[in-house]
Amino acid sequence: MTAATTMPAVGPLSRNGRYLVLSAAFLGWLFSGVQMSLMNLASRSATEDFIRANQLPLIPHSGESQTEPTLADEAAVKRTLSRESPRWFSYYNSAFLLGAALGGLTFGWLGDRAGRVRSMGISILWYSFFAGLGYVTRSPEQLLCLRFASAMGVGGMWPTGVALAAEAWDDVSRPMLSGLIGTAANVGIVLMGIVGYVTPITMSSWRWIMLVAAAPVILGVFVLVFVPESPTWLAAREKRRSTGDSPRILRDLFRPPLLKLTLLGIALGAIPLLGGWGVTAWLIPWSDQVLGAIDPKAKAFTSIMRAGGGSIGSLIGGWVANLCGRRLTYFLISLLTVITSEIIYFNLTPDDALFSTMVFVVGFISTVFFGWLPLYLPEMFPTHTRASGSGISFNFGRILTAVGVLGTGALTAWFGEDYAAAGRVTSLIYAFGMLVILFAPDTSKRNLKDV
Repeated sequence: MTAATTMPAVGPLSRNGRYLVLSAAFLGWLFSGVQMSLMNLASRSATEDFIRANQLPLIPHSGESQTEPTLADEAAVKRTLSRESPRWFSYYNSAFLLGAALGGLTFGWLGDRAGRVRSMGISILWYSFFAGLGYVTRSPEQLLCLRFASAMGVGGMWPTGVALAAEAWDDVSRPMLSGLIGTAANVGIVLMGIVGYVTPITMSSWRWIMLVAAAPVILGVFVLVFVPESPTWLAAREKRRSTGDSPRILRDLFRPPLLKLTLLGIALGAIPLLGGWGVTAWLIPWSDQVLGAIDPKAKAFTSIMRAGGGSIGSLIGGWVANLCGRRLTYFLISLLTVITSEIIYFNLTPDDALFSTMVFVVGFISTVFFGWLPLYLPEMFPTHTRASGSGISFNFGRILTAVGVLGTGALTAWFGEDYAAAGRVTSLIYAFGMLVILFAPDTSKRNLKDV
């Protein structure tokens, strides 16, 4: 190895610096979980609000004239809500997924070019700002655009936060680290669920949660000012400068030899995302449909149970992957999740005594994926493409997921807001994961210091 290509010496992070990195990554992804949970809790209430504000046309009774009924016609409101609630739930979440895909690509690229910390701080500011604007929205279309915009920051937070934490703590148990990062979003979802349980989110009071989602703007400023940069990224940058290399990150990811890894990463990331957004997330509006009239807190409690199980599952996901092996773990999670989901949608309803327990169980099993992904995806790619590769794998799969969520919404509306019937079909996505993982490489021996 010549002097020109020898890795430049970059000092390690201090103890305080490493804890700052870990805290910032954890909190940034925790507040991303808050962003993810907003419309799961508020979509039906917001849709009813927009219907009563004459922002969505009412469906007249078959015996009425086709002129618009008055807003006092409660029967027309209920008919319209039955059709529009699953439709707009799927629209909001699909827009969020598409925005996250674009954000993952954009901010992941920025993280590899301009630094992990700079990209992460901007991502947090981005999702906080656009979420806060939701407070003043006056139509479902405006809210849809804002969900897309805020999701870009969420999509950017994941790859930069995971890459930064993995590189700053490369000498500790990576399964433990990936579990901490993986569980952060579910902790955020639980916290938002608790807030919604204490203060029910209704048709007349759903806007305040947008202000809650804007609070992390303070964290974004803190990250940009105080959090230190990854020494591994700094070393890789200096190496490129000393050799005159100019990285073509996206080109490298979408041509051999990395193309196969990129495509596999997209598939591995898309399956748990589609399962989460297109299968288990619908348990929340299903609870609201069945129990909301008599218990406005029911949807928040379902969200708490789903994410509560998820917090544990994602926390131990990296440890399970290390114990059982990366590939076997993914296969078993896929198998168990499809079985559990089908049990719920075939045999239970939200007013059954066992429903909440099974929601906790499926949340626990299905989110082991999200402790697995922060461990596995960074291992697939070299340093100069690590944030972009992880971001594309995790967020580009959101494009496929967005299409799937739209399909779930259309399916649910076609079944007359029958969430159980739709869930029996969409749960089968997890069976596909059992096949895809057979083609994935074993990365357990990879060293993240390799650049």
